[in-house]
Amino acid sequence: MSTRSSDTVIAGYIPLLDSALLVAAARLGFAEEEGIDLQLVRETSWANIRDRISVGHFDVAHMLGPMPIAASLNITSLAVPMRVPMALGLGGNAITVSCAIWDQMSAAGAGEEGDPTSTGAALAQVIAERKTAGGDPLRFGVVHPFSGHAYELRYWLAAAGIDPDADVEITVLPPPLMPDALAVGQIDGYCVGEPWNTAAVHAGTGRIATFKEAIWPASPEKVLGVTESWAERNPDRLDRLVRSLVRSAEWCGNKENAPQLAALLASAEFLDCPANLCLPALTDQMRLTKAGPALDIPFMTFSGPLAHCPRLEHGLWFYSQMVRWGQAGFNAADLDIVRDTFSSAIYRRACGVGEQSALRQPQPARFFDQTPFDPDAIEAYVEAFDLKV
Repeated sequence: MSTRSSDTVIAGYIPLLDSALLVAAARLGFAEEEGIDLQLVRETSWANIRDRISVGHFDVAHMLGPMPIAASLNITSLAVPMRVPMALGLGGNAITVSCAIWDQMSAAGAGEEGDPTSTGAALAQVIAERKTAGGDPLRFGVVHPFSGHAYELRYWLAAAGIDPDADVEITVLPPPLMPDALAVGQIDGYCVGEPWNTAAVHAGTGRIATFKEAIWPASPEKVLGVTESWAERNPDRLDRLVRSLVRSAEWCGNKENAPQLAALLASAEFLDCPANLCLPALTDQMRLTKAGPALDIPFMTFSGPLAHCPRLEHGLWFYSQMVRWGQAGFNAADLDIVRDTFSSAIYRRACGVGEQSALRQPQPARFFDQTPFDPDAIEAYVEAFDLKV
């Protein structure tokens, strides 16, 4: 017989910096203040997170933003209807390439500070020259097919005229394995969250080519995921958890707390890495190359309502990419499912935010190539792209 307290919440997470809200809530008392015994379970892959929450091993989970949508649409394994009570922050990803590939990109005119237009054009030239010489396609790693990482990588490649399905290979790897896979030549580049880009930079085996904030500014990354059935059975417990995570986010977002947060996240219990790998992203002082200067760039955001509240236009953009790359066929009925999954209702209920709040106002999605996104015209948006499935 289970001995779990009625106030216990079991949360699965992947060792990444953007698990910070859950880690800080569990270890610094924010969850306890809301009467929640938050128990964290570290997992090795996003597929395990998806499967274990589906079968009830986890009550909630640190999840890729598109993953609850894929589950609700029944287009992924062990699919169940899900909800996104809150986002866990904005930004935090980068695209890293091997030093050898970067040298070729640099010779082709890649910008030194992560500009996605120039780096994409340079990569396109490298790929074209490689194809002419009869070389093998470059191989890039992503963390899961239904991930912001996969869609950001594909968007960047396609905007440069690189077909993600014909001109390169894209494979799936767990985040902590990517730096090692790059170092031994199994992959030529990858898109992942921190600190696993900085790990390759620090080791001298990789170079950050561009990053999420440059591709899609102020965009969501990880979310709190929960099955629809658990949310409906436990509304009070979920509300208290959300409130504790909002307070945790304010603490994590305070740059004065970055050294303490880096030490906590880097411990053997969580990321099990040197603390100095965590500090660059937490302080917005990223090094794109080992010998280069730290760039004062916005990289990841934990605090502020716009970093927490699920936004319909974000969920609908993720859906548009599922359609664009052949993971789903466009269906008007699916739009209602996406809207339910990414609804702000649970967040607003938990935080006492009114229906007419500014949080309800759409924030136009902005992309580096200036292609506008209209969440009310998804089918036309997808059809307008030259590169799609």
